[in-house]
Amino acid sequence: MSRPVVAIVGRPNVGKSTLFNALAGSKISIVQDTPGVTRDRIYADVTWLDRSFTLIDTGGIEPDSSDIILSQMREQAQIAIDTADVIVFITDVRQGLVDADAKVADMLRRSQKPVLLVVNKVDSVQKFMMDVYEFYNLGIGEPIPISAANRMGLGDMLDLIVKELPKDAGTEEEDEIPRIAIVGKPNVGKSSLINRLLGEDRVIVSDIAGTTRDAVDTRVTWEGREYIFIDTAGLRRKGKVKEEIERYSVIRTVTAVERANIVVILIDATEGVTEQDAKIAGIAHENGKGVIVAVNKWDAIEKNDKTIYQFTNKIRDTLAYMPYAELIFISAKTGQRIPKLFETIDGVIENQTLRIQTGVLNEILSEAVAMQQPPSDRGKRLKIFYMTQVAVRPPTFVIFVNDKELMHFSYTRYIENKIREAFGFRGTPLKFIIRERGEKG
Repeated sequence: MSRPVVAIVGRPNVGKSTLFNALAGSKISIVQDTPGVTRDRIYADVTWLDRSFTLIDTGGIEPDSSDIILSQMREQAQIAIDTADVIVFITDVRQGLVDADAKVADMLRRSQKPVLLVVNKVDSVQKFMMDVYEFYNLGIGEPIPISAANRMGLGDMLDLIVKELPKDAGTEEEDEIPRIAIVGKPNVGKSSLINRLLGEDRVIVSDIAGTTRDAVDTRVTWEGREYIFIDTAGLRRKGKVKEEIERYSVIRTVTAVERANIVVILIDATEGVTEQDAKIAGIAHENGKGVIVAVNKWDAIEKNDKTIYQFTNKIRDTLAYMPYAELIFISAKTGQRIPKLFETIDGVIENQTLRIQTGVLNEILSEAVAMQQPPSDRGKRLKIFYMTQVAVRPPTFVIFVNDKELMHFSYTRYIENKIREAFGFRGTPLKFIIRERGEKG
């Protein structure tokens, strides 16, 4: 199941970021500084009443005139309409109802998406309630009074958000069909690749209707097996501000990645791997998805016997934090290695769902510990009791130890490498949870 998306829209200084940070809590800070992962977090996973959703801050308006405010708010609202299942429209009780609010409310009302009208900075219900009623004039439902800064009214607001979330994010049958997101910078050939996949001896069973986001879902059959491809090139909006375009493409990428089992990161061979490619790859890595790096336009490169090795080394170097990623050189234009792409996808699906018996895992663990002693600190040595696999997609392992503090990241990586030596797990990240057992010493 994919997480529904909730987008926050509103004018500058109404408290969008304050609300975003309040709801996102500690998750907003990046715990480890992974290269290529954007530090400007505009999305976070939120859970309330056992329902999880991805919260998006569409923000980023710093205008000089009311005309620019309005045009950029429309842009923001359009992002929310295209991308979100539920839209949270924030207004400011202290600034009151303004013309820009009314114009954006018109757009949101026509979108047919659920919209919650939130009135922020209501620090005292008694004092401000008459001002809150003024927002009924927007005609998009009952205003919800909150104070993001003081965390007042957030529970009631979250109850209403959860009530509006789609009940079912996909049928059982659809969930069994692998979902592959094609992501990458603009103009790397995402649409060309999708079109190539739809041509020749492939059969389209159906275009899937009713997908709420702007990514286009297409069902493809290849050699008797069905796949759903999510194409993030669906909508090409013209944006005036470079940051806004980048923000928009990040939002589209996040929502597509969220819904996919496997992410194909398309890189332009004529440009080589860029910082933006690394950011996009970072989103897939953070979400624990299977990853295939596909270098497109390979037919347009002049090659000698060293070209492929130079390209491979450069990509591996830039994406050093995901050495497990599969790498393939293709041409959407000529169809070069498209069958190999499907083979690679099938291989990654198999690795994502691979389960290793506890007995076998602990044999690998014993051998690893014998070869390299666990670290110690101030005379206390790390003891590893046992390890077991608890989940797939991504394969997730729990390691039981005497003291979590002693389990250095580098030693976890060492154990991961030993597991990969034995079982490969190519194309999928592995997740490790370190737990302490009651035993001391």
